[in-house]
Amino acid sequence: MQPIESFLQQISDVLWGWPLIVLLVGTHIFLTFRLKFIQRYMFKAIKISFSRKSEGEGDISQFGALTTALAATIGTGNIVGVATAVAAGGPGAVLWMWLTGVFGIATKYGEAVLSLKYRITTKEGLMAGGPMYVLERGMNARWLGLIFAALTAFAAFGIGNMVQANSISSLMQETFNVSPWVTGIIMTILIAIVILGGIKSIAKVCEKLVPFMAVFYVFGCLILLGMHYETIPETFKLIFKSAFAGQAVIGGFLGAGMKEAIRYGVARGLFSNESGMGSAPIVAAAAQTKNAIRQALVSSTATFWDTVVVCAMTGLVLVNSGEWIHGYKGAALTKAAFSDIPVVGPILLSIGLLTFVFSTILGWSYYGEKAAEYLLGTRAIVPYRYLWVGAVMLGSVLSLPIVWTFADIANGLMAVPNLISLLVLNKVIISETKQFLWDDKLDESA
Repeated sequence: MQPIESFLQQISDVLWGWPLIVLLVGTHIFLTFRLKFIQRYMFKAIKISFSRKSEGEGDISQFGALTTALAATIGTGNIVGVATAVAAGGPGAVLWMWLTGVFGIATKYGEAVLSLKYRITTKEGLMAGGPMYVLERGMNARWLGLIFAALTAFAAFGIGNMVQANSISSLMQETFNVSPWVTGIIMTILIAIVILGGIKSIAKVCEKLVPFMAVFYVFGCLILLGMHYETIPETFKLIFKSAFAGQAVIGGFLGAGMKEAIRYGVARGLFSNESGMGSAPIVAAAAQTKNAIRQALVSSTATFWDTVVVCAMTGLVLVNSGEWIHGYKGAALTKAAFSDIPVVGPILLSIGLLTFVFSTILGWSYYGEKAAEYLLGTRAIVPYRYLWVGAVMLGSVLSLPIVWTFADIANGLMAVPNLISLLVLNKVIISETKQFLWDDKLDESA
């Protein structure tokens, strides 16, 4: 298995190298300028996102769609992913990660516009949408839609399920000495209760869980920053300086140049907020909304909360703690930083990771289910849900690095057809935006 794993890792490293990063960031920047800096509407978008009333055709509220997307997006990448970026790229990676989030707002908005415009109503009366329908109905390229759906259905089991379940069981064993079997059984039952009820059940849970977990985690970060408030100005200075000049060798830290700061900051930022991957628009298409633009604005706030707020808070805490200079990597770096809060710190981090990972499993279950539905029809939905629940148990008790690598590759490949549709159909995005947003008709029906 080791040679296969090494081979797959090489593919993953190439895929997530400069070509994909340039394509993703290039799309972010292109759409930002084409949409006349859609980011300036962020406060309006946040205001709309907190509206829980029914506003049109759809299965769930706009807030429900947002929190379900956030559930899948806010995960280990916001904690472990940021730590990995800082450990490999130095403090400067935090700035590049943050900038990726700012520009990624435009891409997340564009994805949602297209997914809502080309969504369909199934025979059962439910909404179905996402890049696969955009590729089929907007570009007349069903074959690309099938490829995207297949990659999504596969990636979901890895990155959205088994890997997440394994991280929870490992954390519970290391921190509280709880058997992975016990964690797996409890988690499998909880996941089953939620996802077997479909998107309405998932959205209902996410509406309550996501705000709690985000506020809880950010509160923990604010406590840590408050404990070291006197060094915050120096932390900002170090982040900005390292972003453009790199970081020299300090202690156990091997040093990183500007190139590493950009690469790891951008890559981890993209991995965390998923802008351009095409996953979040799948749930956006289920939202009750008067027109595509209202929900697209709401969807764009997911990138704002995920990267511009949560990832930024994690980055500030990690750099401010000074633990990065000791050679810590990934979760070990985050754990060392949170240990500054006696006794309570590790508990805060554990609860944050538990809720983040649990919500990710819920959100990705819907992505994978809709991809399976596109490939095999509605008859695939119930079997997919049962397979999903079983995979949670399997992931809890088995360490499957090869699954992670496979899912990483599939996740990266998902972005390619989705980005093609964004670039080819950018005039459609502009037309819809002009009709409702720029002409001030946002509250009108489509």
